[in-house]
Amino acid sequence: MSRIELQHIDKYYGDNHVLRDVSLIVEDGDFMTLLGPSGCGKTTTLRVIAGLEAPQNGKMFMDGKLMIDSDNAYYEAPGNRGLNLVFQSYALWPHMTAYENVAFGLKVKKLPKHKIEEKVMHSLRSMRIEEFRDRYPSELSGGQQQRVAIARSIASDPKVLLLDEPLSNLDAKLRIDMRSELMRMHSEMGTTIIYVTHDQVEALTMSTKIALFKEGVLSQVATPMEIYMNPVDLTAAEFIGNPRINLIEGRASFDGSRLKTVTDVGTHIFDKETMTGIPVTQNKEFSCVIGFRPEQVVLSRQKREGSIEAKVYSCQSAGSETLIMLQVGNCEFLAKRLGIHSYKMNSTVYLHIDPEKINVYDEESTELIKYAKTDEIID
Repeated sequence: MSRIELQHIDKYYGDNHVLRDVSLIVEDGDFMTLLGPSGCGKTTTLRVIAGLEAPQNGKMFMDGKLMIDSDNAYYEAPGNRGLNLVFQSYALWPHMTAYENVAFGLKVKKLPKHKIEEKVMHSLRSMRIEEFRDRYPSELSGGQQQRVAIARSIASDPKVLLLDEPLSNLDAKLRIDMRSELMRMHSEMGTTIIYVTHDQVEALTMSTKIALFKEGVLSQVATPMEIYMNPVDLTAAEFIGNPRINLIEGRASFDGSRLKTVTDVGTHIFDKETMTGIPVTQNKEFSCVIGFRPEQVVLSRQKREGSIEAKVYSCQSAGSETLIMLQVGNCEFLAKRLGIHSYKMNSTVYLHIDPEKINVYDEESTELIKYAKTDEIID
């Protein structure tokens, strides 16, 4: 078992309040990604879990055992927490081969020679680098060095594996390959992983859960699909998704049973059951922002019932997908179609947006007040 629970963690560096009342549960077997822009507190959270930083307030438990109790100045030593940390820099011994780097920690623990051989080779095979066992770091590519660093971290069978932006130094192709390897490793070994990144693609593709940080505050914890489809506020909505989400200002009203929005892309009415429960002004208009993803805009060259007329502002074909910038009234927004498509500038098209896939935000509070329906396709 490797369940981690943070309770009301506060961390200061001088007057800088970098973690603000952070409470987070990482269940056994989770691949939990701490996601957010630089300086939001995600790496500090990882360092608190690892025992490299001591918070001023809060508690931490591992499998029910107290690891941090700031009220009583109790902090379990990092070596007693059963965690392994992989840094952004590979931190390999340059005078040791890949095999020797992986075996180093096991030798310190004075494991039998045959056991070290078994664990090292299993770790190297897990990361598909057993053929590089006798090479030195200087003879390995960046991706191979990162695999050695991860193999070293899993060789000792840690309860939890902590990864601090481990792929940020790799090129795009290597990052894709390493994401695949990490996902496979997690599936096969079932190790609890806590992963820090500012790259939303990494978070969305690898995680079982994402913890989204904003200025030291944990703003949302959910599955990747839920984070993508229902960002908790406008800041999260603008951060998650590439291409970005479309956000259009409008007016809204709520009569106690239905929410009505009026924007340049039409009038939409939503049942109360689709709302989040965040209090909104009742029987009085208020400012709102609706959000929808570019891939949820369905385009047609022929007018259909309920469709909205739009002008093509630009068309960008990228081979696997085409991005079309559209104009309706005073607003501009993106549509995305898979494959290569061609639309002439200033031509007229007709669009439809599924109301079930629309988010609605209160413009004043920026909070999500109406969910989008999440349909996860499992093949």
